[in-house]
Amino acid sequence: MTTTDQLLAVPEGAGAADETLLRLIASALACLSRQRTVPNPVYPAKVQNAYNCLVLHCLRRGEEPPGSVPEMVRWACERPLGEWPLSLPDEARSGAALLVDPETRLPHQLCLEWEVSAADPAAELFENDRILEALAVCRAAKSPRAYTAFRALLTSRPVLTGAELALLGGDPECGMLLHSVIKRCYEPVPASYLREGAYRQCGRCRCLMVPLLGGGHRCELDRCRRDGTQDAGTALRPDKGGVFQLGRPLRMFVTSPGLAETDLQAALKKKFGITAEMWPNYDAYDLRVPLPGRKYWAVDVKDRVNPALLARTVTPFRGDPPYDRAFLVVPRYRFRENEAYGRQFRRNLPDDMAGRVTLLDDQAFLRLVGHELPARAEQDTEPPHTEGDRHA
Repeated sequence: MTTTDQLLAVPEGAGAADETLLRLIASALACLSRQRTVPNPVYPAKVQNAYNCLVLHCLRRGEEPPGSVPEMVRWACERPLGEWPLSLPDEARSGAALLVDPETRLPHQLCLEWEVSAADPAAELFENDRILEALAVCRAAKSPRAYTAFRALLTSRPVLTGAELALLGGDPECGMLLHSVIKRCYEPVPASYLREGAYRQCGRCRCLMVPLLGGGHRCELDRCRRDGTQDAGTALRPDKGGVFQLGRPLRMFVTSPGLAETDLQAALKKKFGITAEMWPNYDAYDLRVPLPGRKYWAVDVKDRVNPALLARTVTPFRGDPPYDRAFLVVPRYRFRENEAYGRQFRRNLPDDMAGRVTLLDDQAFLRLVGHELPARAEQDTEPPHTEGDRHA
């Protein structure tokens, strides 16, 4: 049965069918953004199929459909998701969010999140293949330190010159063990990132900034664009051996949350003198936070646009190393953008996960840690309270 047949088999107006269509469209937009040459046929099957399904859907609803694949892309650049002719739950509409950045013509993170939520998405396969291979190699070598160093590399060095990539083969931390995996994580940077003979790296996340049609550059990560950070970036000249960057799924779903993870680790150290263990026992979870009384809190950091999609994918944390409480921690700016973030998360959380994980924003989590420390608790009796504080 084709995807079109599956859509036709779902009753008209069913929200599940419209979400399936949205995933198809998001996957098609992501597929187009990854093309480096003009294929034959011009549009891959998944792109043409998504367009055909959207046209059929519009005609059945009495809506004017996009006249071509380029017009479908124009919709994604100009029409907020909430204005598409799709019957979606309020939390799936994401307000005025666009699927594609109209200036860079690259899919926003929201688009990639819908792609990753689809069955067998290219982004998820790409990310998981690399991460799972690194995990397998490190487990076989009984080297959790190498895996931790590998994750730190993907977080702190999303861009490498050809010479730097080659030199990693002699790195005792992780390169000697994982060099073949590392080389497959990085891909040559397209010429579209080059302007006036140089690339520009975001001074905050170190990813390459995307040149804008009207001049200037923009970082593609939500954490740098949406929290008010303005940065012209630093110049990076082309290297004889080339310039390489992590694949976009890795930049979005490993580098970006990895930066939030290391920010949280640094804040715990600076504010409380707590040294949190990163990615313990081959990434059982992101941080293991030691507290008085031999207690440990397990933390997974997620930097997701859509709380409903996040909630649907939550699974129990692995129990080794053991912990006393489990938290999902999301950067505070996500709650500022969407004041209902916590409520939407809880409405979509699977029943078997209720009470097993607590959703907090990063600032609320730090306040909660502070109240677990005796000296701090005596000085500060005000209980932490934000929308992100509520138990999932």
